[in-house]
Amino acid sequence: MTEQQKHSAYPGCYALSKVLEEVMLEQYYVQYDFSGCCLRAPWIMEKDDFKFSMSFGDEVFGGPRWQDLVAADVAASCREQGTIPIMLDPDGKSVKRNFVHVDDLVEAILSAMRYPDRSRQQLFNIAMNEPVDYADAARYLHATRGLPSIEISTPYYSTWLDNSKARRTLGWEPIYGLERLIDEAWNFQRPPDDPRLVFYPG
Repeated sequence: MTEQQKHSAYPGCYALSKVLEEVMLEQYYVQYDFSGCCLRAPWIMEKDDFKFSMSFGDEVFGGPRWQDLVAADVAASCREQGTIPIMLDPDGKSVKRNFVHVDDLVEAILSAMRYPDRSRQQLFNIAMNEPVDYADAARYLHATRGLPSIEISTPYYSTWLDNSKARRTLGWEPIYGLERLIDEAWNFQRPPDDPRLVFYPG
């Protein structure tokens, strides 16, 4: 997906709200010559978020809610073993999904502010250079931590948010790839004064 692609929200109010936000900003450019900039980011990760996005427990971060896609006894076993879900599309292929680490997003915001002449009234995709392939994530976690995986069929398809424009125009470059995203999430030790609060359940 490049910045030239027409808006095409998937069903539901959340996706529609994202389209409306962008369209409203675009119309401010037209109506008031507003000096704005839109950084279009996918799912934003920090700390152990990515680890919990793979959880079969109630503490799952975001969706899908994996425990609802398998039998209860399978979910219990997956939760106990730290099993990694491999999301499959309707054709049985591993899904590729876009993420961005909050540190990379902050750097993109600073880059847009650093070069106002380049970013004025522009739209930029801000994401990892490549989307996360659930099969690749499972392979890496098996190789580095011995975690098992399970394939789960879903109605979802892969997307690839192309960040070339931001890299070319703003000189921005994400520092997080698949391995770093995984390693930091699984290695993160949460201090007692920073409890994990799930504001966005699956």
